[in-house]
Amino acid sequence: IDQTLPDELEVLWQHKVENGAFESTAAIVDGVVYIGDLDSSLFALDLATGELKWEFTVDIGFYAAPAVKDGRIYIGNLDGFFYCIDAKDGKEIWKFETGATIDAGANFYKDNVIVGSQDAILYCLNQLSGEVVWKHEIDDQIRCSPTIVENRAFVAGCDGVLHIIDLDKGEAVAGVMIDSPTGVTPAVMGDVAYFGTEQAGFFAIDWKKAEVNWTFQEPLGASSTRSSPAVTGEHIVFGSRSRRIYSLKPGSGDINWQFEARGPIDSSPVIAGKRVYVGADDRRVYVLDLANGKKLSERELNGKIIGSPAVSGGRLIVATNRGVVYCLGKKE
Repeated sequence: IDQTLPDELEVLWQHKVENGAFESTAAIVDGVVYIGDLDSSLFALDLATGELKWEFTVDIGFYAAPAVKDGRIYIGNLDGFFYCIDAKDGKEIWKFETGATIDAGANFYKDNVIVGSQDAILYCLNQLSGEVVWKHEIDDQIRCSPTIVENRAFVAGCDGVLHIIDLDKGEAVAGVMIDSPTGVTPAVMGDVAYFGTEQAGFFAIDWKKAEVNWTFQEPLGASSTRSSPAVTGEHIVFGSRSRRIYSLKPGSGDINWQFEARGPIDSSPVIAGKRVYVGADDRRVYVLDLANGKKLSERELNGKIIGSPAVSGGRLIVATNRGVVYCLGKKE
């Protein structure tokens, strides 16, 4: 992200949901924070003040991050319903039923919205109507967001394959074996897709050749990676359940640096300016120097941080499994 955040992160506001829990990442668009909780609600909060603008309530809540486009919010819930909601007033425009839980956010291609489900199907739906354009089924659950480059979608599946799918036809172009299930959303830079897995380490895959460039195994043995990577020209940064945050060299997979937190890391890091921001199960947001991995600061919050931080307008939004959304930044 081309934005920078202040050196010291102070709590500017918090939004508490009684008996709530958040594992989702916020989307921030036009000064509004959209975030879903595990119980039943999608919230729209004013980025400046934290004031509740509206609340959209369903029977059971959301793991997935909202996807926002053209004044509409697209989000799937634990029941497997995929909703299109008006961003202004929080009213439902349409909904579509998949066969199982939707874990991750949707993405967009042309006039369509693309979303995966634990029913092992990638759905391509018309954005305006919710009608099915095509469906593509794999052999096991889809728990990641589809990454889209040109007319290709990249889906790392629980079937141990990176699927490369033609978005115009809804058909597989290629698949690359990754030897382990994963729910991690691939990050693509140039011709290479980067992501970690539950047991088989971290992969760099040339998607045009459909072959593995390199793999990385943690020095202390296999540990699950559930954190999606943040990528720059010199760094691939991700967290591990071994409590470590790694930066790898994109070309080789060699370690630039590693940092040890006090708890497992499921949250995906955000790079803003020359810093890395990442949440952990130890209830802390860590701020690291991108160049060397040294800790610049940390901020302890109320609850584990499983969703990823979101950055906008000099502010960082992060939510915890104890039902609190925090806005961190510099007090005026």
